[in-house]
Amino acid sequence: MTIKKKSLTLLGAAALSLSMTGCGVFDWLIYKPDIPQGNYMETQQVEKLRVEMTKEQVEYILGRPVLRDSFADDTWYYVYHYKSGRDASITHKELIIHFDNDQLTKVVGDYELSEEFNTPLEQSRLPDAPLIEEVEQLDPLIPEQRPDAKPLVEENDPEAQASKKFE
Repeated sequence: MTIKKKSLTLLGAAALSLSMTGCGVFDWLIYKPDIPQGNYMETQQVEKLRVEMTKEQVEYILGRPVLRDSFADDTWYYVYHYKSGRDASITHKELIIHFDNDQLTKVVGDYELSEEFNTPLEQSRLPDAPLIEEVEQLDPLIPEQRPDAKPLVEENDPEAQASKKFE
């Protein structure tokens, strides 16, 4: 074999081996999308949960669960799984909600509950909301009156039109 054929064979083998391992070596150059799956929930949503809430109220706040217990609809599973495309890191969060007689009784999972979770919704109130008694004591706001009291549009009153015809 000549030197030219040997160097060409060696160069071909090097190119082949480099192309086989190229994906692993240059992996950081390839774009990979982030993969979110399941229910993404903010902590503010979970903090709104209160004991004795109905299923409809919980579903309104958190959305539909990923999984409901097939045999008893008293356990709902909210699962969030996120895989980063850049560094392949994985975030996994769960929230398991238990009901008894269609009312929220217990919440277990990776999210922090608010301090007021054990206060039923009927007994809790928004921090800045005035009480109903305070609102009733306030004078109603009356819009400003126009200086001319004439209506902008004449109303069609059939009785008034009939009396004008006879005059």
